[in-house]
Amino acid sequence: MSSLGLKHGIYRNLNGQKLVKYLESLGPIFIKFGQLLSTRTDILDESMAKELQSLTDDCMPFDVNVYKQIVEKELGDSIANLFDDFDETPLAAASLAQVHSAKLKNGKEVVIKTLRPGIEKKVKRNLRLMKAAAKFLTYAYSESQRLRPLEVVRDYEKTILRELDLKLEAANTNLTRKNFFEAEELYIPEVFWDMTTSKVMVLEKIDGIPCTDIKQIEEHGINKKRLAENGVMIFLNQVFRDNFFHADMHPGNIFVSKEHPEKPGYIAIDCAITGSLSNDERYVLARMLQSVLKQNYKSLAQLFINSEWVDPNSNIIDLENTLRACCEPIFEKPLSEIEFGKLLLYLFQSTRPFGLSIQPSLVLLQKTLIHIEGMGRQIYPDLDFWAIAEPYLDNWLKEQFSPLKLKDFIVNNKEDILLKVTEMPGFLYEALDELRGYSKNKQSYDKKIHQMEIQLQKEKYIIRLIGIGIIVVCGALIIIT
Repeated sequence: MSSLGLKHGIYRNLNGQKLVKYLESLGPIFIKFGQLLSTRTDILDESMAKELQSLTDDCMPFDVNVYKQIVEKELGDSIANLFDDFDETPLAAASLAQVHSAKLKNGKEVVIKTLRPGIEKKVKRNLRLMKAAAKFLTYAYSESQRLRPLEVVRDYEKTILRELDLKLEAANTNLTRKNFFEAEELYIPEVFWDMTTSKVMVLEKIDGIPCTDIKQIEEHGINKKRLAENGVMIFLNQVFRDNFFHADMHPGNIFVSKEHPEKPGYIAIDCAITGSLSNDERYVLARMLQSVLKQNYKSLAQLFINSEWVDPNSNIIDLENTLRACCEPIFEKPLSEIEFGKLLLYLFQSTRPFGLSIQPSLVLLQKTLIHIEGMGRQIYPDLDFWAIAEPYLDNWLKEQFSPLKLKDFIVNNKEDILLKVTEMPGFLYEALDELRGYSKNKQSYDKKIHQMEIQLQKEKYIIRLIGIGIIVVCGALIIIT
């Protein structure tokens, strides 16, 4: 077969169902890769991404005696001495880890998550195979430039290697718990740090209702409208308030608390995959949400170009028309019926011809939003994402330009600011000394250097005045507030 024929042959055969079967035949690590790939809607067609979402991470459990040996070796004591009770039947068995329930000596119910034996070597061997396949695909497949197979595999490598260190997951869990401590909308189980290592993690056992079990939610008299709206607030607070979000909020990781039915909340587990955005990305995302809501496609196109999510040389009029063609049919529906997660997906798909290139963190964010919004609408079909998000984003954007925000920044960084202000003239003098030393024609430069030094003396005075002015402004703002 010719090179061209090979490329077209691969293209014809590369569909979701075949890819799912192929990944399943390769084993659990490749199944997990397929799950990550299903979130890359910036490079995959919607139909293929949807097929890949059917992949499940359920695996056969490994021997419980081997499990006990790992726990005992990591925690430095016997199961009998560590726990008052240990359930030999696993709660869950996935590609990377296995979970059992137990009871501590003080009576607390816990779960023990332990990595599979030899999983590190297996993962690294499979990663080498994936990289080799990605390199081959780069040369053999006509659309490899858009799909960026090597970039996708490297992204997966970072994700899965982080999941092989349970201390990182424990740290993510602990930070999320702190961010929502005593919040009604989300509960995160406690980490028992004295029983946590890179291969074993012990967590508080939770008692919740699976978020997909609508019948049980109704039987407990839980306010479904408020519960669904709390899901949206969790998403917004994680992204814009905390800048740290749980990026694996699929239904298997989310439960509904049985406590306080009139003020219901969720319980989240498995914080192995998390995401953060840069300040610029959060600002652009908030502005983009606003522009979409107001159907301001010119502003939306400019945001895509300025943030370099698309080729900066893109024709703004063409991009504006493309975005309008994508959004207008959707906005024929009432706002309460429009799912923003899917709208974001359509926006990314429509801008591929303009060289769409977004950071993996934004892809994780899109996946999280689709899960949260889909879960909320399943619980309460009339969930209005926009009614909650619009005032939240308006307030957040106003705060970014508030004088009080500037005051907080200056107060929190006053030492660094003062140090840089006072050191600036010194750096410039050093540069002048080097210029004087390296100059071949010293006499011709002396006069110019002397003039520059006089100017610097004036600027030094001005810089100090500016520094004093900043401090005075900050002091006034602190007094006012």
